[in-house]
Amino acid sequence: MNNRIFTVRPMKREDTPKVAAIEKNIFSIPWSEKSFTDACTTLENIYLVAEADGIIAGYCGLWTVLGEGNITNMAVAEEFRRCGVGILLMEAMEKAGREKDVETFFLEVRESNVAARHLYEKMGYKDIGLRRNFYERPVENAVVMSKMYV
Repeated sequence: MNNRIFTVRPMKREDTPKVAAIEKNIFSIPWSEKSFTDACTTLENIYLVAEADGIIAGYCGLWTVLGEGNITNMAVAEEFRRCGVGILLMEAMEKAGREKDVETFFLEVRESNVAARHLYEKMGYKDIGLRRNFYERPVENAVVMSKMYV
């Protein structure tokens, strides 16, 4: 898998069934296909997919408003983890966000998700707070992280 070349592009309506399938395999309360369709077709939002050989390996989403970006989704299919897909998606999303004048990026991540937290820290995100019992199934705290460009 490591010898694949991944490209990042905007998520299209046709991608949402595959994206929703990845989401369902990873998250206990997954977004629906309709939620992804609505999100990726909203002008203010940035939704991207990473793919190789026509296969979607991961996706991410960012809602932008007044110079702030809230990272709503970030996921890499299990078979493509540790191949650089997460960093590739984050870098592309930040670049697209900066082009929309986003100065501060925010995200929540499960307190126990050490791999994701490590990725975000590597990308320059800092812990700024804790949302107690934010996640369900299982109930868990969310670490709030941010990255500023100002």
